Amino acid sequence: MSGETLQVYFLGTAGALPTPRRNPACILIRRGSDTLLFDCGEGAQQQMMRARCGFTVNAVFVTHWHADHFLGIFGLLQTMSFNGRTDPLTIYGPEWVHEFVSIVKNVARFNLKFPLESVELANGSWVRFDGYTITAFAVSHGLPSLGFILEEDPRPGRFNREQAIALGIPPGPLFGRLQRGEAVRVGNGEQSREVRPDMVMGPARPGRKIVYTGDTRAVHNRILKVACNADLLIHDATYDESEAERGAEFFHATARQAGEAASALNTRMLVLVHTSSRYMDAQAHINDAKAGFAGTVVAPDDLDMIEVPFRD
Repeated sequence: MSGETLQVYFLGTAGALPTPRRNPACILIRRGSDTLLFDCGEGAQQQMMRARCGFTVNAVFVTHWHADHFLGIFGLLQTMSFNGRTDPLTIYGPEWVHEFVSIVKNVARFNLKFPLESVELANGSWVRFDGYTITAFAVSHGLPSLGFILEEDPRPGRFNREQAIALGIPPGPLFGRLQRGEAVRVGNGEQSREVRPDMVMGPARPGRKIVYTGDTRAVHNRILKVACNADLLIHDATYDESEAERGAEFFHATARQAGEAASALNTRMLVLVHTSSRYMDAQAHINDAKAGFAGTVVAPDDLDMIEVPFRD
């Protein structure tokens, strides 16, 4: 697992209305050979082509049922079908996800060549993948809405080569077995002894963690236990601080509130998304967020990609 890439493509960073430079919400995360979509606003297919991501999507996670977060699914499914996909595709989302998938099947006047499935998630629901888990958490957006956490499994600790040799382990295949968590034996007959992984491996190291809030008011006080210590917090920042009252009215966060969330959650990097079309650029948002957060703050343009490294 230590060699798996973790890349986040920002295919759509706009608020409810697209602009000439920003598409509606769509985030693609590529983790090793898996590709996951989080929200899929209109125009997602063209953005995927521009980013050269391809259409091999393993799962789609929808935060809520506002059109700017799901309209792109219709066209994407048709393209996948035209391209000969046969593997099942699951759409995960909050309440009404089953109705949505049923509508897709009934409205589309073409035959899908692959099974389309739906799974309803709620606060605390989780989906297991190979080497990582997606966990849902409730947010505040005026209707059933979720955020999602991608969290990798812990990694093995560092291998102490010198200690292994001192214990009589010859360099070679036995090193690999110990690093994979297997005990090995060295020596012959009565002189043989077991060497356990904990004798040559350091403490386990955390995997990487990404938190995506979707559209929401600031809810970090609710999610401190599950969303803390993320490498990347992708947070709603629809408004700058001058529009804080409007944000509360329409169940969105300001960039300043996103910065406060990043600080409370001990995030390494804060990413501001869902910028309202009223703003020509995001510099004021970045400044507002930095007033509440001392770490790295970015407001990506569409098609920007962030690669998430391991902490050590």
